[in-house]
Amino acid sequence: MSSIFTKIINGEIPCHKVAETEHYFAFLDIAPFVEAHTLVIPKREVDYIFDLTDEELSGLICFAKRVAKAIEEVTGCPRMALAVMGLEVPHAHIHLGPIRSEGDFRPENRAKTPPTSDELAETARKIRSVYERDNR
Repeated sequence: MSSIFTKIINGEIPCHKVAETEHYFAFLDIAPFVEAHTLVIPKREVDYIFDLTDEELSGLICFAKRVAKAIEEVTGCPRMALAVMGLEVPHAHIHLGPIRSEGDFRPENRAKTPPTSDELAETARKIRSVYERDNR
């Protein structure tokens, strides 16, 4: 059975995409810890991040770095958090989030009222624009 992330990649479930390559995909989390919280995934469905091949893992990290640079520019954050938790969805993924302090990127920081679809769409558009400009 396909994971929810595979369904997102295949367009079966909508998302707010920020970047995509032949092998990787990045989209906004709909219940973000912070503004512009982004999920970065391989297109190949693998449950555990360390079950990716060395080439896939290094490619995922390099893709995440390019996405992070775009998020940094859009948000003006001084640092980017990167977390691999891997229990909530059985598809390897990296969480990226702009931070200003150590405690910024935590699940308990989720807003009681998540951003609207329009707000997420605008954030995704800004990040995608910077990503595409810098990765032609």
